Amino acid sequence: MGDFENREREEVFSKKVRAGKRTYFFDVKATRSNDYYVTITESKKRLEDGVFIKHKIFLYKEDFEKFAEGLKDTIDYIKSNQDVVEKRYEYSESTEVAKTADEDFSFEI
Repeated sequence: MGDFENREREEVFSKKVRAGKRTYFFDVKATRSNDYYVTITESKKRLEDGVFIKHKIFLYKEDFEKFAEGLKDTIDYIKSNQDVVEKRYEYSESTEVAKTADEDFSFEI
């Protein structure tokens, strides 16, 4: 059973995205039968005690299209009903500096 648990969590690809006070991890993992799935993890450091709080979503390949469609519709709704200021953040050890202006990007699925 230990081998199954290790194979189920085998990481195939990982992408880390820092966004303000949050960090998102997009990980592709493989099951024992070598089927890929995605885990999306949001990590945020709690100011009171420095503990990282994590929330995780598991996304399976049979749900990719519907998930992407729902996410796109939701983002399009927000963009058409409110101004969205898109910022990218760069961290240094002591401060956080926001980059904006010509670094804007559009979201497409």
